Amino acid sequence: MREAFHDQLESVFSDLADICASVEVAVTKATAALLTPDAAIAEQVISADAAIDGARERVEENALALLSLQAPVATDLRVVVAALRMVSDLERMGDLSVHVAKIARLRTPNSAVPEPARPTISRMAEVAEDMVHRAGEIIRSRDVDAAGLLRADDDEMDKLRRSSFTELLSKDWDHGVEAAVDIALLGRYYERIADHAVSVANRVVFVVTGETPAS
Repeated sequence: MREAFHDQLESVFSDLADICASVEVAVTKATAALLTPDAAIAEQVISADAAIDGARERVEENALALLSLQAPVATDLRVVVAALRMVSDLERMGDLSVHVAKIARLRTPNSAVPEPARPTISRMAEVAEDMVHRAGEIIRSRDVDAAGLLRADDDEMDKLRRSSFTELLSKDWDHGVEAAVDIALLGRYYERIADHAVSVANRVVFVVTGETPAS
């Protein structure tokens, strides 16, 4: 019975890693839609979010079934609860990708990102995409050391966010309020994607060690 239970737990984590892979695609495509710009790609991201939502529901159902049917011991309970929190983080990352795509769609055929802001936003997108990819690998490997490195790399995202605000508040900004609002929102969305990736990594550490990393 316990062996079957642990097989089911492994299946839940495999599903989490698959959802993270879908989120990675969403982030990548949303960025492509934003920087190209391309309304068709933006629509793909928006439409695909339903699949991520459905996958979240299935993970929740499976995890709750394990809780109700298997009476897990404390260590197993920790894994199930962490999985429920992780899938919430992953779904939110998908939602944030949709927000990026909607800004891209709203401004096409023009770009929502003025040329002066393009290097910073492009780098924020690269960092977010990389962190989502690595979060998926951490879910699959349960690598605590890799989780620690991901948390450290979040510092770059924070610096980019501050740099973005500096650009917006500069007296040289001459692209208007609408563009400034778009850039502020985009910076927030990418920053939150990174934050959720760190949260996922922290929950993996909790699963492996029973301890929550210091923020």
